[in-house]
Amino acid sequence: MKGLSATAVDSCTKLKKKQGNGFSAGRDIPVYLLLAPALALLIIFCYFPMYGIIIAFKDYNPFRGIIASPWVGFKYFAYFLSDENFWRVFKNTILLNLYYLLCGFPAPIILALLINEVAGKWFKKTVQTISYLPYFISWVVVSSIAISVLSPTSGIINIMLQNVFGIEPIYFLAKPEYFRTIVIATWIWKEMGYYSVYYLAALTSIDPQLYEAARIDGASRWKQTLHITLPGIKSIAMVLFMLTIGNLVTVGIDQIFNLYNPLVYSVGDVISTYTYRLGLEKMQYSLTTAIGVTQSIINFLLIFSANKIVKKLNGWAMW
Repeated sequence: MKGLSATAVDSCTKLKKKQGNGFSAGRDIPVYLLLAPALALLIIFCYFPMYGIIIAFKDYNPFRGIIASPWVGFKYFAYFLSDENFWRVFKNTILLNLYYLLCGFPAPIILALLINEVAGKWFKKTVQTISYLPYFISWVVVSSIAISVLSPTSGIINIMLQNVFGIEPIYFLAKPEYFRTIVIATWIWKEMGYYSVYYLAALTSIDPQLYEAARIDGASRWKQTLHITLPGIKSIAMVLFMLTIGNLVTVGIDQIFNLYNPLVYSVGDVISTYTYRLGLEKMQYSLTTAIGVTQSIINFLLIFSANKIVKKLNGWAMW
C-alpha cells in the first residue's frame, strides 16, 4: 500500500475485516444465481446420463428398462475384446490420431508464427479472420466441399490432373490409400485457424523487450523464434498436447461419417462409426455402451499419464 496515507490504509484494513473471507449473502448469492443455470445443465446432461453406464453390465432390453434388464457382468466386454472388427477400428482410430499429432498438431503453431511475423496490422487481422472462419462451418458442409473438389467427374483436382498431366480421373474417396490423407487435410483446413488463436494469444504475452535485446545482440529472426517465441508458447502447447493425447482413442463421428463409404472401411472405420452401426442400426446397446466405457477409461489413463510425464519433465502440469 505504498503511496497511501495512514488514514486510507486504516480504512482498507477495516473494510477487509468487515467483509471477511466467509460467506456474504449480498456478495455471493448473485454470483451463485448466475452460476446456477450452467451448473444445472452440467448436472442434467453430463452427470445424470452416467447412470446409463450400467447398461454395459446388463443384457439391456428397451422394453424392460435399465433396472429390469438382467445382469450379465463383463460378457460384452469380453465379446468386443475378442472381436476382430473391434481391433480393426481400434487400430484405425489410433493411426488417425497419430497422423494428426504428426501433421495436424504443428499446423496451428506454424500458422500462428507466420501470422505473428506479418507487419501490416490490417493484413494480419484479415488473414487471421479468413483462417478462423472454416471452424464455424459444420462437418456436413466441409465434407460436401471435399466430395465436390475430389469428384472424379467435376472435381477441380481431377480436372487439373487430367488437363495438365494427362492422368485419368481418380476416385479419391473410394481409394483406401488416400482416405486418411483426406481426413487429416480436411481437419487441418477446418480446425487450424481456431487452434492458432490460442498460440497467438500466448504470443501477445511475450515481452517485446526480449526481442529488442536479442536484435541488439545480433540474433537472427530464426534465433529469436527458437529461443524466445517457441518457449513463450510452450505452456499452451503442452496443455493442448495433453488434451490431444487424452483423445488418442477418440475420433469424432461427424467428419468420418460424412466422408467414408464401405470401400474404405478397412482404413476409415473408427470406433465412433463402428459403435454407431452397432447401436443404431443393429440395436446392440449393451455392447456399444461397453465399448464406450472402455474408451473413456483408456482416454482417462492416457491423459493422466501424459500429465504425469509433463509434470516430471517440466515441473508443472494441469493438476
